Amino acid sequence: MKLYNYFRSSASFRVRIALALKQLPYEYVPVHLARGDHKLPAYAAVAADGLVPVLEVGELRLSQSMAIIEYLDETHPQVRLVPAEPVDRARVRGLAQSIACEIHPLNNLRVLKYLVRDLQADEAAKTAWYRHWVREGLLAFERQLEQLPTGTYCFGDTPTLADCCLVPQIFNGKRFDCDFSGLPRTMAAFDACMALEAFQAAQPSACPDFEA
Repeated sequence: MKLYNYFRSSASFRVRIALALKQLPYEYVPVHLARGDHKLPAYAAVAADGLVPVLEVGELRLSQSMAIIEYLDETHPQVRLVPAEPVDRARVRGLAQSIACEIHPLNNLRVLKYLVRDLQADEAAKTAWYRHWVREGLLAFERQLEQLPTGTYCFGDTPTLADCCLVPQIFNGKRFDCDFSGLPRTMAAFDACMALEAFQAAQPSACPDFEA
């Protein structure tokens, strides 16, 4: 397997976590988003949407982190990240999508670049935008966790797709000095995840293309 990804990409980070939890070896192929490598013709031949991550398995290429993780879950079910029971599966997917579909799209690199380049937002405005949407999203995430039985992780006592999404979002939020107060269940799940070797091995600073 090959994973085309960028060390700072939240979506890439999610897939690296899933691969680590499942103990699946893969070739790490860096695509430097900040430098614009994803816009080069060579990468267009790999990813039609010009995004990361892309998982390559033989002749197969898959895009979008959530789809990739569900593919891995179905083809390597020895460590399940999405529960088999329909209601539990829907709850885990709902938590994951609250981050992947509600928080992350407002704060990814291309959106922040557009704010600065095209809308002429200064650094202070860009940071305020980022912090606002992360805070609003995580407060909503915390309210969802409060409606679920207490567990070690986001859902239950084993990591799931929801944790694969939460951890990268917290990492990126820390870069922007976001406010994580009043999020006891959320931050407890994050801390529990980061105590595991798989999450440590998948973090940006462990990537071969890491830049401080």
